Parts: sequence; C-alpha cells; structure tokens
Amino acid sequence: MGSQQQFGQNIKSARNKTGLTQQQIADKAKMHVNYYARIERGGENPSYEALEKIVKALGIKSSEVLPF
Repeated sequence: MGSQQQFGQNIKSARNKTGLTQQQIADKAKMHVNYYARIERGGENPSYEALEKIVKALGIKSSEVLPF
C-alpha cells in the first residue's frame, strides 16, 4: 500500500472516531466533499494546505495520520 492510500485510511479512521461525516469534515476544511472523499480513498494527493485543513477539521495532530 502506498503512502497516499495509507494516509487516506488514517484520516478515515480519525474521522470515524469523531463521528462526523465526510460532508461535515469537508465543510470544516472548506473543500468539496468529493475531493475529500477521494483523499480518503487514496485517489488524491492533497497539497500541504489541504492536509493542514483536514487535520484542523479533525482536531488532531498531523503525526497521528501521516504514514511516515
């Protein structure tokens, strides 16, 4: 599994722990839900800015989801 897919699984797991939907996280991160969903599936390589927004929306540290 590549780091992109691992990151996607990690943020999905973190999101599930919060009980929030993909739409709610996407709204908090100010991004389209389809883009966020593709990141969770490992189909997108998010920019640093997008990564920062997702981590803040999840209320976690980046070290909790980064695969390295």
